[in-house]
Amino acid sequence: MSFPKLLPGSRVTIPALLAGAAGVLVVLYAWQLAPFTSTVQTTDDAYVRGLVTVVSPQVAGYLVEIPVQDYGEVKAGDLLARIDDRIFRERLAQAEAQRAASQALLDNLDLQRRTKEASVAVAQAQVENAAAVLAKAQADLRRMEPLLQANIQSVAKGDEVRASLRQAEASLAQAAAGKLVAQQALAETTANRAGLEAAVHGAEALVHLAEIDLSNTRVIAPSDGRLGEVGARLGQYVTAGTQLTTVVPEHKWVVANYKETQIPDMRVGLPVSFQVDALRGAVLNGHIEQFSPATGSEFSVIRADNATGNFTKVAQRLPVRIAIDPDQSLASQLAPGMSVVVRVDTAAPATSTVSDSGSATRTRGG
Repeated sequence: MSFPKLLPGSRVTIPALLAGAAGVLVVLYAWQLAPFTSTVQTTDDAYVRGLVTVVSPQVAGYLVEIPVQDYGEVKAGDLLARIDDRIFRERLAQAEAQRAASQALLDNLDLQRRTKEASVAVAQAQVENAAAVLAKAQADLRRMEPLLQANIQSVAKGDEVRASLRQAEASLAQAAAGKLVAQQALAETTANRAGLEAAVHGAEALVHLAEIDLSNTRVIAPSDGRLGEVGARLGQYVTAGTQLTTVVPEHKWVVANYKETQIPDMRVGLPVSFQVDALRGAVLNGHIEQFSPATGSEFSVIRADNATGNFTKVAQRLPVRIAIDPDQSLASQLAPGMSVVVRVDTAAPATSTVSDSGSATRTRGG
């Protein structure tokens, strides 16, 4: 069997073609294009996150005690710093004195009210007595009139009975007027009670505010965790909002910013592996917990206006929250801000997971 002879220069052309084909295959593999398309989606735009809480005082004053140090462990309620509380104690005493004075005025009003109620009762008794006297005078006049007409009684006696009647009528009117005055005095006292009660409530509120301010001179840890750098110094004058330190709780997660072209097959519950740069490339596991409701560009303070000038399409990134699986020894060494490389196999079965917002397992783009 005879083989065709190679043309001159073919020994150079074939290796060049092979090298070109190899280069194309490398590019296709690097960009994960067909026939090297993979179900594993990878991104290095990912970081460890945590609830980093900035601790600040709510009142102003000089720091007199700082019992903690940088990076120390604390429990919820532990004292982090204490502000000089002498002024706040005096304000509390002043508020308590004002409350006592307001309560004394209210108690005195109650005594006055009971006195006015007794005056009304006395006036009512006087009215009833005057009415009885008037009734007797009227009866005397009725008995006297026939005797006067029969000239049995003298005219002087009749005038005396009529005068007694008019006197009884005047006494009844006077007693009724006295009762009205007593009732009005009682009504005035009762009306003043609402104002004094409001004053007592206001004084009590001032006491509570003073108690809150006094308690706020003790700056305490809001939760369990570790401290960041303690920037407070003894004798430093601080105001509300001055940053003293930070508390980093143990709970952490990973946020991976995937391109929008990488997420169509992702869904909540998919297993995730991520490589931690700070742990010499150690690999930990987790699962997709939530998808951001918008891309990162939508949360920017200044968003780009694509309706002006020339436009170049750029794939946007959508933050994906990844929960770290428990019972991993290296998980305790993770710190918020660490860089990681995240890999998600979209072909893997998803665990039955419910996101923090209560939505059931869902598919992105599916």
